[in-house]
Amino acid sequence: MTRARTAAGWRGDGMELSALTLLGLASGLLVTGAVAGTLAGLLGVGGGIVIVPVLSWVLALIAFPPDISQHMAVATSLATIIPTAISSTRAHRARGAVDDALVRRWGPAMVAGALIGGLAARYVSGDVLRLIFGAVALIVAVNMAIPRTLVVGTSLPGGAAGQPVPLVIGLFSALMGIGGGTLAVPVQSAFSVPVHRAVGTAAAFGLLIAIPGTLGFVWAGWGRADLPPGSLGYVSLPAAAAIIPTTWAFAPLGARLAHAIDQSALKRAFALFLAITALRMLATALT
Repeated sequence: MTRARTAAGWRGDGMELSALTLLGLASGLLVTGAVAGTLAGLLGVGGGIVIVPVLSWVLALIAFPPDISQHMAVATSLATIIPTAISSTRAHRARGAVDDALVRRWGPAMVAGALIGGLAARYVSGDVLRLIFGAVALIVAVNMAIPRTLVVGTSLPGGAAGQPVPLVIGLFSALMGIGGGTLAVPVQSAFSVPVHRAVGTAAAFGLLIAIPGTLGFVWAGWGRADLPPGSLGYVSLPAAAAIIPTTWAFAPLGARLAHAIDQSALKRAFALFLAITALRMLATALT
């Protein structure tokens, strides 16, 4: 792949991007961060569910090769989730909506799962990551679209028998580049945890997933010569720098809205967006 700076801007694989185009892309990433931060606080789905597909599209637009673009989208998304999770957790904790006992109980297994997911990125292809994202996102979209919450129990499983749950949440969240809320909220809701408490606790899970997941992707991409300038392993520092300020700023807004509005119609609309995104990701992986 050929990349070089020119007087006009950046050139990659025969595609020249002017300074104006680069400015437009940066602006788009700022808007993406605002939407992702709001959704992270509002629905507890994790901003990564928006950031990953947008970054995948941006990287394809500027001609990054597909064998590394998904890795970079996932890794960069995880990096942006770190400050978002801190901001969102503080806002939810101020409202008493974080189950700290559950965070302590599930934390070690969730961290282990996320670290395994990040380290595994060295051995899986971009299409495998796309398949994982598309398949899980489609399941989540269907779950969000269902009017009634599936309830399988009155309390979360405890002890050693309950540890596979956070381990799997951490593993798949890291491989998808999401903060954990996308999976942790429906799991908690299935065991009769009130939705506001599930969302607040999932925000705290985001930090437990994002840090080890990011470190794993940094290690997985360390030393690759075909990564673009400004990369730390698979993490794109310029893209993260464009997204993080608005995700940090807008996560508390989402948390406030979560306690003030009826979420049913919003969840259905987001489920439709998520289903379309998942199907496009699956189509890309399978073609």
